[in-house]
Amino acid sequence: MSARGLVRGTFRVSVTPRAYRGSRVRRVPYHASRRNLLAAAAMVAVTAAGAASAAVGPHHVPDDARPPGRRPGRARLRALVDRMSLDEKVGQLFVSRAYGHSATDPDPADAEQNLAAFGVRTAAELVSRYHLGGIVYFAWAHNTRAPQQIAALSVGLQQAALTTGARIPLLLSTDQEHGAVARIGRPATLFPGAMALGAAGSTAHALRAARIAGSELAAMGIRQDYAPVADVNVNPANPVIGVRSFGSDPHAVAELVAAQVRGYQGAGVAATAKHFPGHGDTETDSHVGLPVMRHTRAAWEELDEPPFRAAVEAGVDAIMTAHIVFPALDPSGDPATLSRPIVTGLLRERLGFEGVVVTDALDMAGVRQKYGNDRVPVLALLAGCDQLLNPPDLGLAHRSVRAAVESGELTQARVEESVLRILELKARRGLLDEAYTTGREVDAVVGVQEHLTAADAIAAATTTLLADPGGLVPFDATAGPRLLVTGADPVSPTGTTGPPMAVLARELTALGCRATAVPPARAVAAAAGHAAVLVCTYNVPEGESPQRTLVTELIATGVPVLSLAVRNPYDPARLPQCAAELATYSWTDVEMRAAARVLTGVLRPAGRLPVPVPGRYPLGHGLTR
Repeated sequence: MSARGLVRGTFRVSVTPRAYRGSRVRRVPYHASRRNLLAAAAMVAVTAAGAASAAVGPHHVPDDARPPGRRPGRARLRALVDRMSLDEKVGQLFVSRAYGHSATDPDPADAEQNLAAFGVRTAAELVSRYHLGGIVYFAWAHNTRAPQQIAALSVGLQQAALTTGARIPLLLSTDQEHGAVARIGRPATLFPGAMALGAAGSTAHALRAARIAGSELAAMGIRQDYAPVADVNVNPANPVIGVRSFGSDPHAVAELVAAQVRGYQGAGVAATAKHFPGHGDTETDSHVGLPVMRHTRAAWEELDEPPFRAAVEAGVDAIMTAHIVFPALDPSGDPATLSRPIVTGLLRERLGFEGVVVTDALDMAGVRQKYGNDRVPVLALLAGCDQLLNPPDLGLAHRSVRAAVESGELTQARVEESVLRILELKARRGLLDEAYTTGREVDAVVGVQEHLTAADAIAAATTTLLADPGGLVPFDATAGPRLLVTGADPVSPTGTTGPPMAVLARELTALGCRATAVPPARAVAAAAGHAAVLVCTYNVPEGESPQRTLVTELIATGVPVLSLAVRNPYDPARLPQCAAELATYSWTDVEMRAAARVLTGVLRPAGRLPVPVPGRYPLGHGLTR
């Protein structure tokens, strides 16, 4: 089968959330081709805020069994909307970036960035000027240095929101998917990412990871996570989803998505299923271009829809749109984010979703190729979106929405409809009753040993042994075998773990081996005399490549070569057959530790491929020992 191949089968479309508890997902064998399917504030501020919190009440953690359709205090929220000015209503629609580690005292370079982008020097001034509904945290914007700093930033931003304008708390958000995408690193707990959880196949693990991760985000004042990814990754060439997806089986993905929705929201954090209507079969990265989905309507209903339907049935607070063109769902050529047939027709009317629709980031190329920065936010609202995420020019976007209301293109009622949904989400997550966090919460929750132990236990079920015809694995660590570790050494998603080769070598040595990490340029010369060479591979392209050349030359030395695919598991199909092959689905420390334990026999390999590896391994493949 070609690298574009896909296998398929039947599955249930509708799922009952309570049926997932503690279960292992059911993978359905597939049999047909893709072609057939498609045809068919400093800590002082934190402490002060903590005192204010104590006066109001304890930290609010809603029950994850809250009925999906419940709308808390709607009359109260309607009264809030009625007293807001037009600028304040428009501001509630926007979730913007802001530069700096502090709301009021950023580093000089970050103050200059804010000045250039927004005309203000601090994040607090930004919130006040535009009456923002939310702020999104990024590592590259220097928002996420450390948990206590993040909590202080959150408190400072909430103070700015609660002392100006409509005095409505912010919804603070980030992309903490875990695995390949994480904005907050150590000492926060880092869990295996979606495809690793798909390899484990346990809804209990998925729920536990999300609940713990959500509790840590909430302790830092972050109450919306742009996770879980609900895309079904059926295209090995997909450059932007890949291991961010739970897998290629829509039924299995649906179960894990629903479990994570319950986990995050049970911890008081709004989950955000993404990227509707499905981004799993694209070959263009929507950050830099405009992908086109070629599925038929029938294929979308069978393949892409089930995880989003499961998220809605699980009561998900928010769903994020995709910047993709989907001709079978809307022939206009508009990206889904700007498509009324997709956002309103499918998401609202077909799936019955009543929560918040958030756009993917509006600074991405995929949503900006057809329309200018002034039109995109207006068209997103007309399509049915509620939250406008990170526009490249916030001032222009805010003015454009206001002008559209004043001209009658957007009605006041349409804007208020979205504002009311956003306020309902904030109320559901307890923000209207308690907006602040405290340093004490951070110390009590973030990165505590119980959570770190849970992460290791979950990772223990994810490592997948793909091939081992000669019985190379596990190594006899009691004999102290000499092992050489080489290959790809990608930077950690958070910048706080790794490098993976060094972590793997260190963990193997701690377990009794004598492991040494060397760069690829020295690996062939250093191979002699070792019991095996372990090669970390990272998204090996088709055809000739430096990674393929390295593996070929290492095999030629006669020393057994073991490959570890540390991101997408498709690598083995693009390499010569090695003596043994593993997939870890991520290169963060928690996955490298799990791989080392499998390699030394401390753990049995338990993972199963959540995607097929075309031409090499079927869906569900995985060896045990």
